[in-house]
Amino acid sequence: MNSLLSARNANPLLLILLACTASLAFAEAPATISSTNILARTQTLASDNFEGRAPGSPGEEKTVAYLVREFKKLGLQPGNPDGTYLQDVTLVGITSHPTLSFNIGGTSLPMRPINDFVGPTSRVSPRLAVKDSDVVFVGYGVVAHEFGWDDFKGVDVRGKTVVMLVNDPPVTDPKTGQLDPKIFGGKAMTYYGRWTYKYEIAAAHGAVACLIVHETGPAAYPFAVVIGSRSRENFEIRTPDGNRDHVAMEGWLTLDAATRLFAACGKDFSALKKAALGSDFRPIALGAKASFTIDSELRNVDSKNVVARFPGSDPKLRDEHVVYTAHWDHLGRNTQLEGDQIYNGAADNAAGVAVLLELAQRFHTLPAAEQPRRSILFLSVTAEEKGLLGSRFYAQHPLYPLTKTLANINIDGANPFGPTTDMATIGFGASTLDDVGTAVAVSQGRTMAPETHPEAGYYYRSDHFEFAKVGVPAYYAKSGTHFIGKPPDFGEKLIEDYIANDYHKVTDEVRPNWTFEGAAQDTEFLLQVGLRVANGDAWPEWRAGNEFKARRDTMMDAAKH
Repeated sequence: MNSLLSARNANPLLLILLACTASLAFAEAPATISSTNILARTQTLASDNFEGRAPGSPGEEKTVAYLVREFKKLGLQPGNPDGTYLQDVTLVGITSHPTLSFNIGGTSLPMRPINDFVGPTSRVSPRLAVKDSDVVFVGYGVVAHEFGWDDFKGVDVRGKTVVMLVNDPPVTDPKTGQLDPKIFGGKAMTYYGRWTYKYEIAAAHGAVACLIVHETGPAAYPFAVVIGSRSRENFEIRTPDGNRDHVAMEGWLTLDAATRLFAACGKDFSALKKAALGSDFRPIALGAKASFTIDSELRNVDSKNVVARFPGSDPKLRDEHVVYTAHWDHLGRNTQLEGDQIYNGAADNAAGVAVLLELAQRFHTLPAAEQPRRSILFLSVTAEEKGLLGSRFYAQHPLYPLTKTLANINIDGANPFGPTTDMATIGFGASTLDDVGTAVAVSQGRTMAPETHPEAGYYYRSDHFEFAKVGVPAYYAKSGTHFIGKPPDFGEKLIEDYIANDYHKVTDEVRPNWTFEGAAQDTEFLLQVGLRVANGDAWPEWRAGNEFKARRDTMMDAAKH
């Protein structure tokens, strides 16, 4: 799950995995969803033998081989029209070793890697060096003309280092004192708040470096997540130009480091942060100059998406698809750590892949009369934790036309606890898929509601987003927090504990006492959503006013001509 890249990558409501350590055999061809199967597959994928499932590692080779074996064993057809279960994803691995310091009036203020900043690059270059780049504070770094907002107004930042605040500007309604839902989604994060957007807009304005000030609250994760995700090997899709149009340093500053920088420049960080809340904010030159170097170890990585297909029963509709996604990758092994070095990624996302496989098995065992009219694609993607790269690659190089792809249904994490009386939808209200999901939840005796933490920006942090970006209606539901027989705050406490202690850490491991009965309940939900979409007469559509609707409309109009 991508916290930064999105990271991965990350739906904590589905995440915390506790599981029996006993060896479990799969039930053969079950007629119902099997929590035992989900548990056993999670244990396998999250075992030390898979070495944290990093792209371009021996862990990838083992993971991909395992998934291919499972799809074959389940009787699923190869998902690639070339007759294989694989889609090649051409990546480049970049391990950055940065230095960073500021000069304020002749006084040097060095920054310590990891302690003060994380500063990787996405440029494919063995060495980058920038000296005496003027530093400019650009508030939240947002240019949103629909809200009359431009944090770059009147300032040329070409060749300069821009410092930005994390998340969207939290604009309040002067009448109510509450967050204004008409501006930047109110409580909900928009794409303007994602770190990926901030690097993109900085590059578009010609900045040489972008430094985001990390704060745990608005970021929705601690700085340790930034360290775990961005201070080691990162990946990019290989391009002919080596990403020369990106900013040279895509960095993060700790809040303490940013406060010290501003103070050294004679500025009050808190005061400038408050000033950035208004649309009349103008960029402020800090009077500092940044110098940095980035030495990078580079390697080409031929990673894999794993894809299987269940053909539709209707010959006239068989070339149309519903795509389920779940990323197989996690953060691999960190040999610099003492003790445990493996990021097992049990919650993130061995459990989601286990659910994907259980769905594939359930589709295969459907009676002939219940099989979907349209085809189902089971797509387990690489490099979600490195920026949703596997799903982005598929969206850019689809194996089946996007104009004949009805929807994407994404799985990131699973509920290993017991059943819940509720569910939540990430990005609720985006498309008519919400109506389908709500109807299925009601049929299970559950309620459906919008996500409880829209400010965390989960809609932009997992693989469904890459489908949405190209116009395909994308759906991401998660288990609820109201567990049957548990106190009302049981679910929320588990989420908070997971984010604080296990998310993107080596402690995300299979635990000894869970059943995955809740995951089985949610897998049945996902099955029914997919069946209703695959059998429906009406295609899912984006709601009017949604940011992705125009892309879908343009795509479908072009297909008619």
